[in-house]
Amino acid sequence: MKKSIATVTLSGTLQQKLEAASAAGFDGVEIFENDLTQFAGSAADVRRMANDLNLEIIALQPFRDFEAMPEPYRTQNFYRAQKKFELMHELGTQRLLICSNVSPHVIDDKQRAAADLRELGELAKKEGFIIGYEALAWGRYVADYYDAWDIVKRADHSNVGIIIDPFHMFARGNTLDLLRDEIPIEKIALVQVADAPSLQMDVLSYSRHFRCFPGQGDLPVVELVQTLRDKGFDDYLSHEIFNDEFRSSSPLEKAIDGMRSLLWLEEQTAPKVEQVAPAVPAITDVEFIEFSVEGNSGEQLIAMLSALGFTETHKHRSKNVSLMRQGDINLVLNREPQSLAHQHYQKHGVSVCALAFTTDDLKGMLKRADFYRCPRFEGQSGPGELNIPAIRGIDDSLVYFVERRAGIRFFDIDFEPVADVEASAVGLKRIDHVGQTVSNTDFLSAAFFYKSLFDFDIEASTDLPDIYGLVVSRVAVSSDNRVRIPINMTEARNASAQRFLQHSKGSGVQQIAFSCEDIFAAAEHVGATHLLPIPENYYRDLDARFALDAGLLDQMKANHVLYDRNEDGEFFHFYTQTVHGVFFEVVQRIDDYNRYGEANAFIRLASQAVSSQEIVTNK
Repeated sequence: MKKSIATVTLSGTLQQKLEAASAAGFDGVEIFENDLTQFAGSAADVRRMANDLNLEIIALQPFRDFEAMPEPYRTQNFYRAQKKFELMHELGTQRLLICSNVSPHVIDDKQRAAADLRELGELAKKEGFIIGYEALAWGRYVADYYDAWDIVKRADHSNVGIIIDPFHMFARGNTLDLLRDEIPIEKIALVQVADAPSLQMDVLSYSRHFRCFPGQGDLPVVELVQTLRDKGFDDYLSHEIFNDEFRSSSPLEKAIDGMRSLLWLEEQTAPKVEQVAPAVPAITDVEFIEFSVEGNSGEQLIAMLSALGFTETHKHRSKNVSLMRQGDINLVLNREPQSLAHQHYQKHGVSVCALAFTTDDLKGMLKRADFYRCPRFEGQSGPGELNIPAIRGIDDSLVYFVERRAGIRFFDIDFEPVADVEASAVGLKRIDHVGQTVSNTDFLSAAFFYKSLFDFDIEASTDLPDIYGLVVSRVAVSSDNRVRIPINMTEARNASAQRFLQHSKGSGVQQIAFSCEDIFAAAEHVGATHLLPIPENYYRDLDARFALDAGLLDQMKANHVLYDRNEDGEFFHFYTQTVHGVFFEVVQRIDDYNRYGEANAFIRLASQAVSSQEIVTNK
């Protein structure tokens, strides 16, 4: 299917929107009339711009409050339609999109509405145009696509068809039965695709603020597109998204998100014998986490890592890069002046600049990244050194891909061991999860990045109560639970997530959690200076909820260890103080516990808020 996007979906001027759509690889655009009206040039100028960018203008929209109107509105509407036809000729488009009437003057008469559409269809036929009719979910008398189809059938004109839009369908609780069983593909004027989270609210507000790209919400958009494919539909799929965050984001970034969404829909609905996208290679682990550091700027970070039992075990053969290891955890400190890490440091300070994932098929992973329009990054490697491939990840960070072979690790080739390094006594084993904090405009994009590219499962959003407002969190998880990426955002200006964004000047990794063998040995080694203090009232509440052994409770209290339990097992964890905007967590999972201690999040957030205030006060 061909791919289009409505200009209303993107921010910026009309020219910026068209350039973004073209750069993202779209075949066409719908021109939202407001964008055209506020454009300083002519419709012919827009047509030339689109042609130069290899974009087809597939529709002009929306044409509102047309059908079933009394005089003098009816006469005015046909005059208005004729003027829009003139505009369409200048634009070089053939479709006019009419949405169901919301005017207080509209007459509740389907036959009258059908007659108006038939008359307009006859005029459109003379001009070589198609009229598409759409049921707005808040239409005054036509709000379901069942009614819209009934009117299109009554109009019975070859140049009048129905517009299919999953948001308007599913927001009203409609099913796919009518589309599947009755509507022929030749009567589908256009398919607009939009998703949305499951919310119970006024449908107009729902539409205006919460639509998102397919795959970012909860509506059965895949099932709709599958139904269309099964019927033989092979025309445009076009995004029409109303979303506050989209319209305050980079038009190019959102256009690329939209293209990824349509590629994902294509992959999800392609016949099994037709492999549209490269297969999903397994992502099996986090191979390393890379920090950007400069000079002595990372001393506080290194002190924290040392307290956590990490030691410098390797140095890079040709670059100012070192490796701190423990268990199967690799933390890279990059001080190289000629590197992307240096650029990252200049913008964000000491921070995580890259994640590296292990994969069982490196070439396949890169092909899939190319398919999903993920920009590649090629670093500089010396003779005999690994050139680890990478793509742009969240914000301006990198995601590296490493293929483990025959027991050889990346540091065996590019790094030299540091002599006389003592093994850690803390017992940290592996990276349990990595928490990324993003702006509200990146929240949907970040989750969909992991969903589309890696086929990670995206858990439902959870609200975490910060003392300064709510933090919204959802987790991207690999199929084997080996890689877990909590993604957090907030719109509360003083909440933890927002403080991180302000400190780091952008989205990034805020939390790194390590699993351990013995939570209390690890906490004692870290020491009270580095631990996030937990109020005593928490342990009184813990005793009331779980009736823990008094000795265990005292041990937890002395080491600021938190606790959770469910039917699958138990969970012990503690947090460190924040350094350079990042904090660390150490966890011990007992039996099959597979959550993150969400019940304790409000304690952690409150303690961090208090600690951040104390640090500011002490300065």
